[in-house]
Amino acid sequence: MFCTLLNGLDAVKKRGKLLCKIILMQKIFKRFLLGLITVFLVGELLLLITGNWYINKVLAMTIFSGKTGPDIDELHLFPFHEVANEQPQPWSKSVDYNKQQIDNKLLGDFVTYKTVGFLVVKNDSLLHEQYWEGYDEHSVVNSFSMAKSINSILIGIALKEGLIKHIDEPVSNYLSEFREGNKAKITIKHLLTMSSGIDFKEDYASPLAWPAEAYYGKDVNALTLKAEVSDTPGTIWYYKGGDSQLLGMILKKVTGKNVADYAAEKLWKKIGAEDKAFWSTDEQGMDKVSCCFYTTARDYARLAKLYLKQGNWNGTQIVDSGYVEQSLTVANLKDSKTGEQIDNYGYQWWLMKYKEHPIFYMRGIRGQYVFAIPSMKMIVVRLGHKRGEKNGNDMPVDIYTYLDAAFAMQ
Repeated sequence: MFCTLLNGLDAVKKRGKLLCKIILMQKIFKRFLLGLITVFLVGELLLLITGNWYINKVLAMTIFSGKTGPDIDELHLFPFHEVANEQPQPWSKSVDYNKQQIDNKLLGDFVTYKTVGFLVVKNDSLLHEQYWEGYDEHSVVNSFSMAKSINSILIGIALKEGLIKHIDEPVSNYLSEFREGNKAKITIKHLLTMSSGIDFKEDYASPLAWPAEAYYGKDVNALTLKAEVSDTPGTIWYYKGGDSQLLGMILKKVTGKNVADYAAEKLWKKIGAEDKAFWSTDEQGMDKVSCCFYTTARDYARLAKLYLKQGNWNGTQIVDSGYVEQSLTVANLKDSKTGEQIDNYGYQWWLMKYKEHPIFYMRGIRGQYVFAIPSMKMIVVRLGHKRGEKNGNDMPVDIYTYLDAAFAMQ
C-alpha cells in the first residue's frame, strides 16, 4: 500500500524506490526464515520419532566443528572409564635410540597423513620415537578399531580363566537375546572372526549406519541387539563393529565388571603399562569396545609385544599360547565382497605379508596401526589423523610408508 502510494506521486525520488525494495526484501527474508525454522523443527521431530536424535551430536561434533568425522583427540567429549596401571615397566632404550631418522622421501607421506606419533621397537628396546603437533610419549590417542584386537586379547584371558568354556560355544549361553532363530547358531568364534552373519550395516559414510550411532549414540548395546542375521553364521567374512561389541557384552556378563575394569586388572597392570588408559562409554556406561580405547604409542606397543611372546609377559602367561596362535591364523572364510577365501584376518587381528615378512597388526580408521614383525623382532606404532586409500586387498596404502621407514632402521 505504502509503495503503491509512493509510485503515484511525482515527488517520489530514488530514495523512495530504495525503501520499497528494502520493505520487499524484509518480507522475503521473514518468509525464508520462517520456512527454514519450519524445516528445522520438522527435521528435529523426525529425528525424535525415528530414534535418530544422536544425529544432532554427529552434526555438532563434525560439520559444525569443522571436521569430516571422528578424530583421535575426543576423549573428553564422551563419558569414559579409566583403565588403571600399576608398577610401570618403562621400555629400555636401544644404544641406537633415535640415531637414525626417517628417510626424507618417506617423511613427506608422514606429513601428508598427519602423523602425530611414530615408534619402533627392536629386540624389546625403543629404537626410534618421534612425535608431531605437540604430542609426546604421554599423549593418549584414540585407537578406533585397534580396540577390537584388545577385545580379542580379553576374550583369550577370559578363556584362560574358565569364565568362557570354549570359543565354539553358542553366544546364547551368555546372551539370552540369542536363544531363538538364526541368532541361536552364532558362536563366540563367529564373533571373533567377523562371521556372525548379522547385518550391522557397516557404512562409514552414512550417519544412519551402525558405526555412527555406536560412536555418537546413547545405547550401543540396544543398537547392537536389534540387528538381524542376513547370512549363514560362520560362512562369510564381513568386517563389522557389532560383532566386537557383542564380545564386549559377553565379557561384561561373565566377569561381572566393566570391560575397562577387567582390562585394567587382567591386562594393563600385568604388562606394566607406563600410563593409565581410558575407554569411552555410551550414556549407559557400556564400554564402546569396537573402538575408542585411548593410550600412548609406548603402551600400544606392549600389546604387540605380548603376542610376539605368545601371550607371556616376563614369565607370566597372560593369554594361552594356543589362543594366540589361533588368533593370528587366517580364518577359513569367504570374503563378502569377492567370494574368495580371505587371507588377512584372524581373531580381530589383521594379517599380511610384506617383503617376505609375515606381519600381524592392529588397525584403526584414522590410520592408527600397531605392527608386529616376528621375523625381525620388531614392533612399529603409527598414530595420526589420516590414512591412505585402500588397495584391492582392503589394505590402506600408507601402511607401506611406515613399514619401509621402520625396515630402514633395523
